[in-house]
Amino acid sequence: MTILLLVVFAFFIFTMFRRNKKQQAQQAEMRTKFVPGVEVMTSFGLFGRILEVDDAENKVVLELSPGTTATVHRQAVSKVVEPSEPVVEGDAAAVATDPADFETAHGEEHGHPAAAPSPDSQLHETPEQSLKRLEGEGK
Repeated sequence: MTILLLVVFAFFIFTMFRRNKKQQAQQAEMRTKFVPGVEVMTSFGLFGRILEVDDAENKVVLELSPGTTATVHRQAVSKVVEPSEPVVEGDAAAVATDPADFETAHGEEHGHPAAAPSPDSQLHETPEQSLKRLEGEGK
């Protein structure tokens, strides 16, 4: 019985060290990818491009949008975002970007409801137009 207990204890210690070793390898790999120009995501959900890495103070300067920067702790960067595959023309997953194409492809003549009004057109609505639009969407 004592031998079985020692074997189970040794197994748990082995798996714990193995997991730590894998995590350290992943962190080391991610640290090598921390170079200016790389797209990253922070632990709190901000996406940005690395502009500068300060190893002495463990800070990373991210460009969130053109002209907008944020300085975060190096550990706040949780992962490097890999560029996604470009959409191939003619692919079934392709999405129409021109509103005229969308209405033609997905209009009411095919049994689908018409496209919702754009957010820009909703900004210039009167309160009465908003109520009318919202009542029509509830059908």
